[in-house]
Amino acid sequence: MENMNQEELTFDGLPKTVARILDELLGMKAMLSGLQKGQTQQKLENRHIPLTVKEASEIFRIPVSTLHQKLERGEVPGTKPGKVWILYRDEMEKWIECHRVNPVPLTPEEQNAAILASHRRKPGRFNQSKTITL
Repeated sequence: MENMNQEELTFDGLPKTVARILDELLGMKAMLSGLQKGQTQQKLENRHIPLTVKEASEIFRIPVSTLHQKLERGEVPGTKPGKVWILYRDEMEKWIECHRVNPVPLTPEEQNAAILASHRRKPGRFNQSKTITL
């Protein structure tokens, strides 16, 4: 690209210049996709870490009693396979992000998942389509 600034662009040299630009563009695109994949892998690994209520309260600076209340009410994502609550770090981070006053915009995939999750209904007499016969 630096050489292009110094060269005079002519109609005869246009195909060669366009080919050079395309090569550089494809190289940049490959580099960016490689960086994005690397960042995605780093984000995904070591994020689904199980935490106790005490660990989660220390990490996210939420009082233990408040966290227990929210878990009992189902406001916070967690599971209780026995007597102890288990929370996952990635789920807690998403929960905190979703409950911000000014939330961060979601990716299109996350928006679709949220829409689909919010519109699940059991079939019943009110959700069935009614046909009117005359």
